[in-house]
Amino acid sequence: MRVMREDDIVTGGSMTVDETTERARKLLDRYGHLQGISLIEPMVHEEFAGKITMTSSFGTEAAALLALVAEVDPNLPVIFLDTRKLFGETHRYREQLVDQLGLTNIRIMRPDEEKLKAEDPDGMLFAKDGNRCCFIRKVEPLQRALQGYDAWLTGRKRFHGGERGALPVIETAGTRIKVNPLAGYNRQDIEDIFENRALPRHPLEADGYMSIGCMPCTDRVDPNVSDVRAGRWAGQDKTECGIHYII
Repeated sequence: MRVMREDDIVTGGSMTVDETTERARKLLDRYGHLQGISLIEPMVHEEFAGKITMTSSFGTEAAALLALVAEVDPNLPVIFLDTRKLFGETHRYREQLVDQLGLTNIRIMRPDEEKLKAEDPDGMLFAKDGNRCCFIRKVEPLQRALQGYDAWLTGRKRFHGGERGALPVIETAGTRIKVNPLAGYNRQDIEDIFENRALPRHPLEADGYMSIGCMPCTDRVDPNVSDVRAGRWAGQDKTECGIHYII
């Protein structure tokens, strides 16, 4: 596991926006009925061999996709955004999962220190401009990390609701393809992956955290609440950090 440096990044993608749109259409025609490992395998080994990565928050449900990816290719690059605002438990959980699953290519991306000094010197930007805070700490680092890749795997699911309610298994993001192998999974499907593979739980889940991001913007929620992301940016007009709008 290592921090990603600038010389680790291969610049440029290989498709235009129009080419990406057409390729996504063809991929949906061929693979749109698949999910889970059945979808991950051809994406990793055939369609985007050497040009695909995945992102993981190492949150409460993250182990499900990580476990499936580890079974397909434990050396697949896994991008982890260390925003400098995460719970210590998340870092420890990441180390636990990496060890248990045998993941060998974790890419840790951090925000630009000069931008933090200029725009968030007191570390309180999250309370003043949440969108800008997310951009500096998550979106911009991910933009750098995705350079050189034509596709990326995400762990988003339709049952999370909101903008994710109609999530396709394959979509476009500018000049890249996004693959959502768990889009059609429900809560029980995720539980089954955890139970069948004896995956550990994020330590904060037992303390009432259903979805975990940065510490200042994550709250406990009532376990009976149907919206698993209800504790994210509670009280704000905000439901996403912005990384899934990257083009």
